[in-house]
Amino acid sequence: MTLPLREELASVQPYGAPQLDVPVRLNVNENPYPPAPAVIKSVLEGVAEVLPTMNRYPDRDFMELRAALANYLYEEAGVTVEKERIWAANGSNEVMLHLLQAYAGEGRTLLSFAPTYSMYHEYARDTGTNWVAGTRAADFKLDFNHVEAEIERTRPSILVLASPNNPTGTALTLEEARLLADLTRGSGPVIGGAPTDTVLVIDEAYGEFRREGTPSALTLLDEYPHVVVSRTMSKAFGMAGLRLGYFAAAREIVDHVMRVRLPYHLSATTQAVALAALSHSKELMSQVAHMRATRDNLVIWLRSKGLDVADSDANFVLFGKFADRERVFAQLLDRGVLIRVVGPEGYLRVSVGTDEEDARFRAALEEVL
Repeated sequence: MTLPLREELASVQPYGAPQLDVPVRLNVNENPYPPAPAVIKSVLEGVAEVLPTMNRYPDRDFMELRAALANYLYEEAGVTVEKERIWAANGSNEVMLHLLQAYAGEGRTLLSFAPTYSMYHEYARDTGTNWVAGTRAADFKLDFNHVEAEIERTRPSILVLASPNNPTGTALTLEEARLLADLTRGSGPVIGGAPTDTVLVIDEAYGEFRREGTPSALTLLDEYPHVVVSRTMSKAFGMAGLRLGYFAAAREIVDHVMRVRLPYHLSATTQAVALAALSHSKELMSQVAHMRATRDNLVIWLRSKGLDVADSDANFVLFGKFADRERVFAQLLDRGVLIRVVGPEGYLRVSVGTDEEDARFRAALEEVL
């Protein structure tokens, strides 16, 4: 049998981090703390309410969920965003695909700056979009002379930057985010003889873990209608199994992505579980402060071992440099500790775990070193 597979997919392997049954799994930036009994109870009650109506399609516009997400953003970041300016989908992955389906595609460019999240390249490939990755400075921050030059050269329809960045943990300052917003005005593809704005997507998947004094880019939305700030419930909420990502943006952007979404894309159970989790946001966020402290202590400890460690505003830490990082990874795995080989050559990434997991990682790495 010969099938007409797209040529650019011929050598592609499916995306996915290793899923190994080991005692300490610190490779995919999950929240290590499972939902509390009270959260589980609310989830079960919410799902039970929608089960009698499962013969009907779910609320395709999910306004109750969008209102709850808007309330949460006000509590977390102090920014008021109307529910009509919120959009959600099955994980941040689908959120990004919606944006690319609306604004990218053949003849258009998605721009980012590496090292960064490896899936951005795959979103571009899957939508037939040209992918351009500029480079970051030695400290993994942006070189704005290079950024400006790449924007002028490529005229991207979308510029996506994770803040905190994955895999480095580097966050944008509000001044940097504002400069990016200014640089992307009128910098997009020319349509009908007139330049368009580049859609600036600031991916705050790890935003809740940012250090004190680092504001969210959500504060820029009213001033810059071409800015999109995406979030997820996978990380800080400890709901990776839920698959719920969302963004806040101008109403026009939400209207545009609604044109490309699949019908009834958010199931009734997804909406119910997300609403239940959001009702416990304060309880779930109480773990975040402890994880931040664990991360900061881990950075100090790794540096005390003579390692190069990137400043992190996320729930993971990038550290190195190793002449043979694969060997270090394998020796940690031999000791029951799974981390991630990702990012710049010579570096490894470890997620923040429970206190016990953190202690086991430190003991194992000390043996390897």
